[in-house]
Amino acid sequence: MLPPVETDEEWDAVVPDETVMRPGAEDLCARLGLAGTPLIRFPDGSQPVYAVGDEHVLKLFPGAAARDGEAEGRVLSHLQGLLPVPTPQVHDAGGYENGWRYVLMSRLHGENLAGVWNRVPRADRERLVAEIGEALAVLHTVDPGPLEDVLGPGDWGAFVDRQRAGAVERQRGRGLSAEWLEQIPEFLGSVPLPRTPRRSLLHTEVMRQHFLVDPDGWRLTGLYDFEPAMIGDRAYDFVGVGVFVTRGDPWLLARLANAYGTVFDPDELLAYTLLHVYSNLPWYLRELGAPADGTLPSLARAWFGIE
Repeated sequence: MLPPVETDEEWDAVVPDETVMRPGAEDLCARLGLAGTPLIRFPDGSQPVYAVGDEHVLKLFPGAAARDGEAEGRVLSHLQGLLPVPTPQVHDAGGYENGWRYVLMSRLHGENLAGVWNRVPRADRERLVAEIGEALAVLHTVDPGPLEDVLGPGDWGAFVDRQRAGAVERQRGRGLSAEWLEQIPEFLGSVPLPRTPRRSLLHTEVMRQHFLVDPDGWRLTGLYDFEPAMIGDRAYDFVGVGVFVTRGDPWLLARLANAYGTVFDPDELLAYTLLHVYSNLPWYLRELGAPADGTLPSLARAWFGIE
């Protein structure tokens, strides 16, 4: 029911088009024993994701992202019941037609933390970030060994080298100004990053957008979206923490780090921010602002310093 999607052009033509996607999703639901269950597509996310009634979520991965689909199903199954915050339970996962893959999982309930953040009282924000720190601490102790066949990058030192080599051009392509671009090589050269860190299971996109919360008491009710998971240095997960969770608030970052049990060097975290596979420094600067002196060391302290 779903056509092949292997190129960017096919992705743009097929994935956003509900006249194409919905019949395929309905057919797959029928095959999975959920025929006739109400199907509502979530508006956000890079992959097509549907609420299937009140209890299930169906996430679809075209052939171009099939490996991500395999990774998400494997990671969620591996994590089931291990974290202090709920994660989706995998009910079924596998291949569909024309290279597509799917994961049928339990539906987490609650409101998206990013959407309600402005309503959360300060004391509850502090408790929520502490809960996120506790969840990350547990995630990073989970044995990633059984996932090594589906999660990269394998050689962490080689990954860092590749990302470092392309860092300037990556940010230039995002539209970063010359004043910042010219600082990147010297800054990265000044920050020692481990080549063989303790291997940790990484979410890689620890963002308010990926947590659910119950407004009645402001408690975390879910963490999801593990498709970009990796195995590597645990500090890499704190890029998302600083940019998308605590967002330059040093007190919130301190609370999170205290619950996590480790404080990372701000320069190390900014270096990983520049090396992250989804790094977009111009966007982060627009969102979080920059120190008056316009230097990367000052930026590291502004975004990743603690009080």
